[in-house]
Amino acid sequence: MGFNHNDHYHPLLLDQLPPGPGVALDVGCGSGRFARRLAATGMHVEAIDRSGPMIDLAGAAGSPGPGTISYRRADVATEKLPEGAYDFISCLASLHHVPFDTVTRLRDALVPGGVLAVLGLGRPSTAADYARALVASPVNALARVIVYAGERLNGGIDPLPAAPIQETFPPMNRIRRDAARLLPGSKVRNLLFYRYLLVYRRPEDDHPM
Repeated sequence: MGFNHNDHYHPLLLDQLPPGPGVALDVGCGSGRFARRLAATGMHVEAIDRSGPMIDLAGAAGSPGPGTISYRRADVATEKLPEGAYDFISCLASLHHVPFDTVTRLRDALVPGGVLAVLGLGRPSTAADYARALVASPVNALARVIVYAGERLNGGIDPLPAAPIQETFPPMNRIRRDAARLLPGSKVRNLLFYRYLLVYRRPEDDHPM
């Protein structure tokens, strides 16, 4: 597997959790790694992915507790989500697989005070974006070498099915613009390893109709 950019940012995503265990929705759960991290904090997690093999793989791993995980095959772009149901919604490298305005459905599925955290991919569109990508390249290469060496010293790892990959990403300037329009008050932060973090907290006084 080598150095996994998404896994590297799991602690940062967990830092966005609101108080209390609550209920989480993990969109595009893949092999279920982050869903298991959420369950380990006590969250009760609904994990969805439109890839059947990924759901099968994730389900076979079970849950570490104390929270629970239910996996199901679903496409978030068409899935009917209950309004005001989730304390935390996570999207790890999955939002670019669907129209960006899908975030409005995720926004409405949050409880008041709930948090949407998106670890996304976007194309550089400003000088700062390109500079960050330039810095990331050698650091990324070093991280891959270190992880590969560690795996070799420990006997390697068994190959596992990989989640489907889409190599076309929206530009960062569009992501920032659409996030400001559709998720008022949200924050978009560029990260080092070819990712951005979008965090939106539903206002406490914004109750479902």
